Amino acid sequence: METIILVIHLLLAIALVAVILLQRSEGGALGIGGGGGVMTGRGAANLLTRTTAILAAGFMTTSIILAILAGNTGEPVSILDSAPDAAAPAQAPAAPAAPAEPSGPSVPVTE
Repeated sequence: METIILVIHLLLAIALVAVILLQRSEGGALGIGGGGGVMTGRGAANLLTRTTAILAAGFMTTSIILAILAGNTGEPVSILDSAPDAAAPAQAPAAPAAPAEPSGPSVPVTE
């Protein structure tokens, strides 16, 4: 089920990008502009605006569904549960070792 929703999510994302690029911008960019034709400029803008809103709503819905599915992995895990137990007594630090004795003949010091 998660795979199907993920594929739908990707298709919505691609369609959303395509519809946004088709819209007429202030600079003209990739807008479908031009005079005449079956649809007027205002009709095309209304259609693209509605299509963008519908695709955006579908994209957000699939995003929320995928987030919910990803979060259902079993029992809830908290960062506080993984912290070391504060009530457990800490171990005392080990005593320092005695300095090592030289291992060879000692040389007398003469003054």
